Amino acid sequence: MFSLGEDIGIDLGTASVLVYVKGKGIVLNEPSVVAIDKNNGKVIAVGEEARRMLGRTPGNIAAIRPMREGVIADYDVTEKMLRYFIAKAINKRFFFRPRVMVGIPSGVTSVEERAVKQAAIAAGAREAFLIEEPLAAALGAGLEISQPSGSMVVDIGGGTTDVAVLSLGGIVTSKSIRIGGDKIDEALTRYMRRFHNLLIGERTAEEIKIEVGTAYPKDRGDISMEIRGRDLVSGLPKNVTISAREAYEALRDPLEAIMLATKEVLEKTPPELAADIMNKGIVLTGGGALLHGLDKYLASETRLPVHVSDKAIECVALGTAKALVNLDLLESSRSFKRAALR
Repeated sequence: MFSLGEDIGIDLGTASVLVYVKGKGIVLNEPSVVAIDKNNGKVIAVGEEARRMLGRTPGNIAAIRPMREGVIADYDVTEKMLRYFIAKAINKRFFFRPRVMVGIPSGVTSVEERAVKQAAIAAGAREAFLIEEPLAAALGAGLEISQPSGSMVVDIGGGTTDVAVLSLGGIVTSKSIRIGGDKIDEALTRYMRRFHNLLIGERTAEEIKIEVGTAYPKDRGDISMEIRGRDLVSGLPKNVTISAREAYEALRDPLEAIMLATKEVLEKTPPELAADIMNKGIVLTGGGALLHGLDKYLASETRLPVHVSDKAIECVALGTAKALVNLDLLESSRSFKRAALR
């Protein structure tokens, strides 16, 4: 399909934003953080530069994450962030405004959908289309969803986990829960406060998740790491060592929620498609899919093969780009038409 200007696919995530530009691939992957001067509302930094300011700003500067649990929490800041990322991605002034495809969680309301679309238009898009993230993730992972055969994807992002069974280019059954990487970080923060009287920040919790976090502790052995925080009793800095077994205990609740959502979708899947999934297995996408042992944990609970996509973090962004190329075909899909509010 010929179009004037750039075609851009955006994974507008709670934790990070990925931008795909037609013909160039993924050109941008930065945190969804904006630093603003509270006195005049001026944007000071966006993305990685702003993320480094989290928890370290003076009184007049606020480091804001405008996306919460997969949806827009602060419309004005989200618009400014999108405008910055779109301009940075195409690396020039708009001659023809770009067409933009944005991935959204499958469980969002029509009001939340409209807010995302309006933010994209206000940020400089000529046309803005929306696609449900599990559909985009499946496209980005290379699944053959256009055939009359069942495929299952579990997309674990920063704010949401989307579980879906797809066939004939659309979503047959799905569930979206507002649990993702952020809730996993919060679970680690609560655990450290409760069992070690230690207060830690977002970045430290994320480091624990990456270094020793696990959903399958049998394969982690005796691995541990030393972290620093503030002692809640004395108020002074303190070092504490946390093991992989402790990290697993901290993560049991969010992991169980993801597992139960996966089982619920399987229970609602038509038998013929369920048989296809038994053969193909479940595909994990999103940054949360990289949590150590998550594939083995879900495989042991569902008794199905579970595979982590080779490009787990990039799947939704890649899928939004494929969706723009196949716009005519996708518009016949019920799940896409509902999202593409015009």
